[in-house]
Amino acid sequence: MKKVLITVVVLMNLTAFAQEKNTPTAFKKRVLENAEVDFLLSYYNQDGTHSPVSGGIGSEKLTDIASNIVVAVPLNEDDVLTIDVGVSSYTSASSSNINPFDNATSNGVYGTPWQSSSGASKSDQLASVSANYSHSSDNRNTLWNADVSFSNEFDYTSIGFGGGFTKLFNEKNTEISLKANAYLDQWRPIYPIELREYSMYGANFQNNGLFSGVPVLDQNGNQSTDYSPSAFTPYTSSNRNSYSASISFSQILTKKIQMSVFMDILKQEGLLGTPYQRVYFADKANFYIGQSQYIPVYNSEANKGVYHLADDKERLPNSRFKVPIGARINFYINEYMVAKTYYRFYKDDWGIQAHTASIELPIKINSKFTAYPIYRYYTQTASQYFAPYEQHISTEQYYTSDYDLSKFNSNQYGLGFTYTDIFTKAKVFILGLKSIDFRLNHYQRSDGLSANIASFGFKFEVQ
Repeated sequence: MKKVLITVVVLMNLTAFAQEKNTPTAFKKRVLENAEVDFLLSYYNQDGTHSPVSGGIGSEKLTDIASNIVVAVPLNEDDVLTIDVGVSSYTSASSSNINPFDNATSNGVYGTPWQSSSGASKSDQLASVSANYSHSSDNRNTLWNADVSFSNEFDYTSIGFGGGFTKLFNEKNTEISLKANAYLDQWRPIYPIELREYSMYGANFQNNGLFSGVPVLDQNGNQSTDYSPSAFTPYTSSNRNSYSASISFSQILTKKIQMSVFMDILKQEGLLGTPYQRVYFADKANFYIGQSQYIPVYNSEANKGVYHLADDKERLPNSRFKVPIGARINFYINEYMVAKTYYRFYKDDWGIQAHTASIELPIKINSKFTAYPIYRYYTQTASQYFAPYEQHISTEQYYTSDYDLSKFNSNQYGLGFTYTDIFTKAKVFILGLKSIDFRLNHYQRSDGLSANIASFGFKFEVQ
């Protein structure tokens, strides 16, 4: 499956205050009084039966643990530097099947899409670091920021940079923001193992390398030398560049209602397919490595000893244009409850249209504790390039069996708790505890994918 690399996102709220300058020596409050440190940890696990690594079937089991440390340092009264360092580590039954034959031998021990392989791609780590510099004007009505980022994992490296500008009007009741970002990414393509071996040895691959002496079976369970994935060719370019620009408008409508609207424009260019995701064609003969008695029930979790050899890797256009448009409306109900609502419409030139709606209800239990139930609904149409396992035709120009591009809807239910102490009475060495945040979420998709997410956050002030 497409690796789900879960990282915790921290929204740094820069609270700006400006005292009226009645005299030339008016006091100017700092944007951030003291340095702040956030420690964040998340745990994610999922399961499903539509792994894109195995062409739309097989286990999607994945476990990911991610941690971040975010340090915000006031450089002076107006400027803040924020550094975010993160590490994510996952184990995946799906990605392990990039090479499901790590135990393949002539004695009959073979891979299966329904179980994890012990190969090198079973686990990986993602490391990332980003820096953001922000500057506020003397009256705190203007803010600009610039950021850079870097991340790396075993087959992918990303470099990003961008910036933003925010202007407040109407006694800070109106806000307009502009942002732009660019990410220059580099794949180190890793292909399904049988395609790699075929590209090295051609039709003679059964007498060389990994598959030397390992029988290939046809769809009737008979040994065959006819397997020839001629559609496969390695990528000639491994760059992926992404560009985004966004505009948002926020307005306090009444004492109890605040709303904002936003629009993003995103363009991606380069290698947009995932190199190790398999595709199987309906008009091509099937070939397997494994035990012949399992071939009649191949597309089943009952299968435990056979793997379908790929016809090709997925192929997708080298450009993609996306436009999300959305709105947020927050309602102050009373001193104990606020309703936060969100809606987004999404459309791209791959044929996907999507709607997202969510509501969060922060409930103030007392002066320090807040609980917030969360619900999110999502629905999308299928990309024109998607088809399930063995339903693509080899004459198509583009094809994928990644269910992230299929038609589906999803529901997410969550509950969070926040502890806040603005006076930072609890201390750890020189760190005063400002808040603790804990969230649990359950995600369920109509194609059978389900996931659970737990996240923890601790915010400290350096004293």
